[in-house]
Amino acid sequence: MPVPRHIIEQFKQLIPPLNGSLHKGQSGRVAVLGGALDYTGAPFFASMSALRFGADLSHVICSPTAASAIKSYSPDLIVHPILREEESPDSLKPTLSSLLSRLHVLIIGPGLGREDYMQRFAKLALSLAKEQGMFIVLDADALWMVGQDLALIRGYRRAVLTPNVAEFKRLSEQADIDPNTPPKERAMQLSRVLGGVTVLQKGGEDIIATHTGGASAKDREASKVSTSQEENTEEQISIDTPGGLKRCGGQGDILSGSVGTVLAWGKCYEDGAYGDKTLPSSRISLLAAAAGSIVTRTASKRAFAKHGRGVVTQDMLGEIGGAFAESFVAEGDKGWGASNL
Repeated sequence: MPVPRHIIEQFKQLIPPLNGSLHKGQSGRVAVLGGALDYTGAPFFASMSALRFGADLSHVICSPTAASAIKSYSPDLIVHPILREEESPDSLKPTLSSLLSRLHVLIIGPGLGREDYMQRFAKLALSLAKEQGMFIVLDADALWMVGQDLALIRGYRRAVLTPNVAEFKRLSEQADIDPNTPPKERAMQLSRVLGGVTVLQKGGEDIIATHTGGASAKDREASKVSTSQEENTEEQISIDTPGGLKRCGGQGDILSGSVGTVLAWGKCYEDGAYGDKTLPSSRISLLAAAAGSIVTRTASKRAFAKHGRGVVTQDMLGEIGGAFAESFVAEGDKGWGASNL
């Protein structure tokens, strides 16, 4: 089933123009929080895919034990080794709050792990990001974290969750979703229980669901969601864009970085950096999930076509630009600006 045309056209409104009118940072400032002793690849893939998708700046907030490795992977990344095991959340809070205030989106989870100190810092970052009205992507062990306390994310509609099959099953159980619910209705059920959080359920086809009712006035204010007629709507779409035939570890990190970049573009659009601001903010999370899914699946297909069974996630990074153009740039358009050059 093709992606609804209105989704594509609305997404194109969020694409920053490539006409020399923007300065550095107005095409998105993204951060990935994750990266501990055993996990350095995941935050690299998420943050690097953000750059390959089109973000201007990509930061990694990590443990000092992961920083040297991540820095060595690419000089394009800005690495902040501030998640020290011996530090308390209270002492870290001013530094982390100041850093997040300069960014558009926070991706929590790639390479996070489940060590107590990393989980504490992730909770702190999530709280600060919500206070600042940031868009948020939650993946991997950040999903495990919010599964332990769904109140951490409930009602925050500027968040996108990206669970795989196992993570979605666990979250559904933690949210008391009826196991007899038809499979294609479970993502929407989870979004409802979580008060309108956008759910991107990864699988043979990606199911994206968002329910915009049920949040408190405080959550609406934090999420900057309109109290108009959009408040009680819900929407679900499926993305069955062909991908590669091998599923290697790390592709979910590519997706997180891709979704995060579109959310960052959405924040720039919302702030008036470009565009006519006719698109409501409540659409941005759904559009980001859809565009990120399409490009990630297309990049996987392109990498698999070149490398076959031997494809690895690193091969996908170089395909993101081509996947974006294949998916969204019409013949005759110059660059990635699509409809708004």
